[in-house]
Amino acid sequence: MAAAARARVAHLLRQLQRAACQCPTHSHTYSQAPGFAPSGKTTDYAFEMAVSNIRYGAGVTKEVGMDLKNMGAKNVCLMTDKNLSQLPPVQMVMDSLVKNGINFKVYDNVRVEPTDRSFMEAIEFVKRGAFDAYVAVGGGSTMDTYKAANLYASSPHSDFLDYVNAPIGKGKPVSVPLKPLIAVPTTSGTGSETTGVAIFDYEHLKVKTGIASRAIKPTLGLIDPMHTLHMPDQVVANSGFDVLCHALESYTALPYHMRSPCPSNPITRPAYQGSNPISDIWAVHALRIVAKYLKRAVRNPDDLEARSNMHLASAFAGIGFGNAGVHLCHGMSYPISGLVKTYKAKDYNVDHPLVPHGLSVVLTSPAVFTFTAQMSPERHLETAEILGREKLKRKRHYALLAPAVGRGYFREGADTRTARIPDAGPILADTLRKFLFDLDVDDGLAAIGYSRADIPALVKGTLPQERVTKLAPRPQSEEDLSDLFEASMKLY
Repeated sequence: MAAAARARVAHLLRQLQRAACQCPTHSHTYSQAPGFAPSGKTTDYAFEMAVSNIRYGAGVTKEVGMDLKNMGAKNVCLMTDKNLSQLPPVQMVMDSLVKNGINFKVYDNVRVEPTDRSFMEAIEFVKRGAFDAYVAVGGGSTMDTYKAANLYASSPHSDFLDYVNAPIGKGKPVSVPLKPLIAVPTTSGTGSETTGVAIFDYEHLKVKTGIASRAIKPTLGLIDPMHTLHMPDQVVANSGFDVLCHALESYTALPYHMRSPCPSNPITRPAYQGSNPISDIWAVHALRIVAKYLKRAVRNPDDLEARSNMHLASAFAGIGFGNAGVHLCHGMSYPISGLVKTYKAKDYNVDHPLVPHGLSVVLTSPAVFTFTAQMSPERHLETAEILGREKLKRKRHYALLAPAVGRGYFREGADTRTARIPDAGPILADTLRKFLFDLDVDDGLAAIGYSRADIPALVKGTLPQERVTKLAPRPQSEEDLSDLFEASMKLY
């Protein structure tokens, strides 16, 4: 009887294997056991999904006071920036805290595009306050500042660089318990309400870096689409470009089973693990929403449907890249933001030069995906089709020449019926250029104040970003990075 049962189980497993989905999103082969990279280093064999609890709904912000009361919070810090402190999202949070009898103090000195100095100012405020819970209301800058403040207040004897990503910092794993953190995003881009990542400018080196650990992710993200109606059109656009690149980069990242070395302890497995079957689903879904709704959200501030969907897309992409990671667009974006000279983006009320994060990321995207496409052409073609969907209606099934996208399957988007493998990169690059042109994006790095003379400094600023650049599916040399920056000087 036991032998018969084992035989039946084996038969059922074979049937399941044969019936496995073969669509392009799910048909990629993923190793389930340790392997060996060409260098001889052991590669990883597992991936882990970590995400904050998420609650979505128009007006859901009013529940924040009840959540804190349910947690038993007695002394709460509300963190935001000076612009938002005068706007309805913060007022709604404060009303909820007062209604539920929550004692709180406000910290409104968050810097848009934070620095190590602005992080440390927030850390000192939080340490003095001895808070037992936190609420972050704002975009990625606010949420990231609060993650850092929560971490270092919970580990008061740590040096600032202890938890900062290597090679700039020591990259120590986080083992201390943190306080509850509720994130209320007011922009639709970073997905920071879902992730354990906090990014900042390290002023000493004039580069962006960050802290990455599942331990610092928010306890709860309250995604309230009503907050999106206050955003100016350029803030919507640049936030959306961050979503776009989060989805594209995580979907085309090095597969998790090719990442090395294999961690000796689960606590050292990085938050950014490489593309995997679960993150792929979130990335593709986010990309479809961007294709359908971003232009509408930018062009019509009263389009609640479009802005609500982009608010969700930000979280979806956050779940994807928060576990898979990003690669070259983000790695190259950090010096673009950090070395800004005089450029001040429209619709951003700041007193310092600023290249918004989403803009700094998307300006290199055509060059980057031309470069990476040879490693996973079928994924690059698939994303080009999705982004071009507004131009085409569903057609009868066509086989593409890219093998993994074949099988008579055709999706709405760029017409790739005659595509060849070498064309995958240029096709996606052209699709991105058209998308950016339609949204009146600056014409490359030259339009925001950079020249070819700045390329060596931009390359130098990218080299320390190995936490993300090593997740690119194609390795890159300094010469490659130089070529990518040069190709990004002008887009159209």
